[in-house]
Amino acid sequence: MDFVFLLKQHVGAPSEALVQENDFVKRGQIIAEKPQGALGANIFSSVDGKVKTVDTDRIVVEESQTDFTKYIPLQGATPKELIEESGIVGLGGAGFPTSVKLNLHFEGKGTVIINAAECEPILSHNIARIEKEPEKLLDGLAIIMKLVNAQKGIVAVKGIHKEVIEKLEKANTDSRVSIHELDNIYPMGEERAIVRETLGILLEPEQLPMAADAVVVNSETTFRIREAVEDKKPLIDKDMTVAGKLKENASIHVLLDVPLGMSVAKVLEKAGGLGGEYGELIMGGPFTGKRTSLEAPIIKTTGGIIAAENFMPGPTKIGLLVCACGANRERLEEQASSMGSKVVGVEYCKQAKQVKNTRKCENPGKCPGQVQKVMALKKTGAQALLISNCTDCTNTVMSCAPQLKLPVYHCTDGALRAVNYKLIRRFRREGE
Repeated sequence: MDFVFLLKQHVGAPSEALVQENDFVKRGQIIAEKPQGALGANIFSSVDGKVKTVDTDRIVVEESQTDFTKYIPLQGATPKELIEESGIVGLGGAGFPTSVKLNLHFEGKGTVIINAAECEPILSHNIARIEKEPEKLLDGLAIIMKLVNAQKGIVAVKGIHKEVIEKLEKANTDSRVSIHELDNIYPMGEERAIVRETLGILLEPEQLPMAADAVVVNSETTFRIREAVEDKKPLIDKDMTVAGKLKENASIHVLLDVPLGMSVAKVLEKAGGLGGEYGELIMGGPFTGKRTSLEAPIIKTTGGIIAAENFMPGPTKIGLLVCACGANRERLEEQASSMGSKVVGVEYCKQAKQVKNTRKCENPGKCPGQVQKVMALKKTGAQALLISNCTDCTNTVMSCAPQLKLPVYHCTDGALRAVNYKLIRRFRREGE
């Protein structure tokens, strides 16, 4: 079986290969390093085997009788050195090198917030890992707090996960650490939403949590930091959720410690196999995931593989309403094409502010209304809408689109239908 290691699995410069064709590598051996003086991350082989190919963008290793209980340990002496050497990046999907993110020192205050929101629907591997090993998450938090000299730690988790919260509270022996319960809406796991909910500070779209004397770290990233520091283990395995149109129809599987570089096809086999019909394969979650293929390799930021339901036939003309919290314009255009619909208009949520090369919501998860945008798309001749809005924004779209006789499709529909989840449309907050 071939394992493919892309040389760019992170924010920054591609890693530079350290191996040549026909070299034999071991699990845990560094095979590509970040360029000197550049933003990047090291890459390690997750298997034993012979190097088949070294290209400008990838290294291919033919796996051979790997003992997945073993690995070559890291050589660093301090937590800072080990985290940088390990190749850990933001494992929630951002992919920013963790050693750079944690290269800070709070003076007399500061908060480390663990993002355990499991924000995207269907994805459930983060909660499964925490439920299994709550002590290790708290150990990782302690390592980060000491590294950045933080005075307080918070684990932010949705309140629906009562058993996980109870286990965390029982395992927690540090008076500086608290568990914060989040509402069960999307995008509660967005970095600025986490800061707003836990610290009561709404950051500007351009601001980082440092502006609130905080740093936000994904829960799996925290687990892998603990592994690097305490077990000297490089980043070679990934937790993920595999779901959708599998042989066990509408099933959801959590796979822990999947070796990086394994193909999507092999991961699907580990979850029981792909079903006969599906609309598309999504790498990631229903909101922000991207279309992928059976041949694509699992990378550091892979959180899920979803075999979505067949596409519903769309209208002849469709309008796109793009939200900064969900699928971008290109992703919606891709889905519209698969529905057989021509895009006649594109509007952006009024809170989707342009920041450098992307858009960020001015107040994630809290929507001021979308009536003007919906009416503008109606004027373009759109016969229906395809949207990527967060839970609250979708609520406001549904308050006006039906009155304008505009059916609404959502970028998450195919994924949610594939697991028999309720579609994202209107919802009621508690107390309404």
